[in-house]
Amino acid sequence: MEAQAQGLLETEPLQGRDEDAVASADFSSMLSEEEKEELKAELVQLEDEITTLRQVLSAKERHLVEIKQKLGMNLMNELKQNFSKSWHDMQTSTAYKKTHETLSHAGQKATAAFSNVGTAISKKFGDMRNSPTFKSFEERVETTVTSLKTKVGGSNHSGGSFEEVLSSTAHASAQSSAGGPRRAAEEELQC
Repeated sequence: MEAQAQGLLETEPLQGRDEDAVASADFSSMLSEEEKEELKAELVQLEDEITTLRQVLSAKERHLVEIKQKLGMNLMNELKQNFSKSWHDMQTSTAYKKTHETLSHAGQKATAAFSNVGTAISKKFGDMRNSPTFKSFEERVETTVTSLKTKVGGSNHSGGSFEEVLSSTAHASAQSSAGGPRRAAEEELQC
């Protein structure tokens, strides 16, 4: 008999089609009139309690809003406080600390690498400036500038460094453009 009872009383939860069968079953025919009346009364009582609880909840929510207004708390302040708390919680988390340490270490390595690259580029420019090709270019520019100075009217042939030659050329160029076309015409007459 026990084996038969176990077969009738399944311990498995209802599956989809079983739920559909239970939902479509009409149990009202199995209930007496007295049981139906009791269930209807209980249903009305539960609905009334739910309505009352909703009203109480609504009143408490209004009271909560009033208190917050009196305290000067508004939605924006609450959002700020929530954000600040969340940010603090995140910063104190182990994952954040580990990530922060890793990124900090990576940043230090990147800074060192950029520093090394900058030093290498500076050294390369220094080497390039001391190379025979650059020296030859510097001499050609210097010769060209000296010949331009001579043609423009300057009599100073100091030779000087590349920087001095460029500076004197710029100075000579500024003087000739300051006189305008009239001065250029006067200089032509003097030649």
